[in-house]
Amino acid sequence: MEHIVYLALGSNMGNRLANLKNAISLLTPQMTVKKKSPVYETPPWGYTDQPAFLNQVVMVETYMEAEPLLGHLKRLETALGRAESFQNGPRLIDIDILFYDDVILDSPPLVIPHPRLHQRAFVLVPLNDIASDFVHPVLGKPISDLLLDVDRLNIDEYKGK
Repeated sequence: MEHIVYLALGSNMGNRLANLKNAISLLTPQMTVKKKSPVYETPPWGYTDQPAFLNQVVMVETYMEAEPLLGHLKRLETALGRAESFQNGPRLIDIDILFYDDVILDSPPLVIPHPRLHQRAFVLVPLNDIASDFVHPVLGKPISDLLLDVDRLNIDEYKGK
């Protein structure tokens, strides 16, 4: 059975754009990328004394169940060079599961939908580009409505190389 999954990708170390592209290229064969948002440059969130991020959201199809998918994504992050850091600290690559079909799951080590996505413009702006009508299964609101409740200041489409 195929599942529709939305993934958030972020990078603020090294060649940020190449990090995102490399991560997306390594999603196959376990996942098929169906949609990609534009890339956005965003200020750091939480811990602010660090470089700006590049963020992107992709919609993928996968046969993997949610928890094995999480383990696979964590292995991809490590293969791409991510090292352990502190919460909200700088990172070479970050891949988070935002939604997995319309599943609601709250069991360690995985919470779906991502528990803070509705507070984060750096996730909602690119997510809105590819899934504005997707209804958050817990909050009952489409992404376009959730976007109205966050500050989009300094979240700009990336025009770099």
